[in-house]
Amino acid sequence: MNVLFLCTGNSCRSILAEATFNHLARNGWRAMSAGSRPAGRVHPRSLALLAREGIFIESLYSKSWDSLRLTPDIVITVCASAAGETCPAYLGAVMRSHWGVEDPAYAIGSDREIDAAFTEAYRILRARIEAFLALPLETLRHDKVALKAEMDRIATIGV
Repeated sequence: MNVLFLCTGNSCRSILAEATFNHLARNGWRAMSAGSRPAGRVHPRSLALLAREGIFIESLYSKSWDSLRLTPDIVITVCASAAGETCPAYLGAVMRSHWGVEDPAYAIGSDREIDAAFTEAYRILRARIEAFLALPLETLRHDKVALKAEMDRIATIGV
């Protein structure tokens, strides 16, 4: 099963989610990330945070959803609706859920405060990914209604 983490710029949140998911996932599950208007680079603070967590970063890059090599089975948007961001709408017959997280790329303040914003985004995404991976996925993948309900429930974790 392929999970796509989708946002606009594909430089922070969706990259954090892709790398974390792939670090934690069991065989048969794979994450990718993309943006509707990719920034063209991964934010250096995202890479630094992932490296500190011991998560592989070498293959991460900012990319458009137009360049995906695989078709996702599940699309999870990570834009923060509360911040007035418009999440891209993935067009295709896939299951969708929205796990809104504030974009740390727009954090202002001292280095410590900006790092804290990245850490908070990562913490929320990791908690949600861990909850997702703890589900009985082999059973739920055949019950789309129950899987969708669980994914939407998970979206409230860390809020």
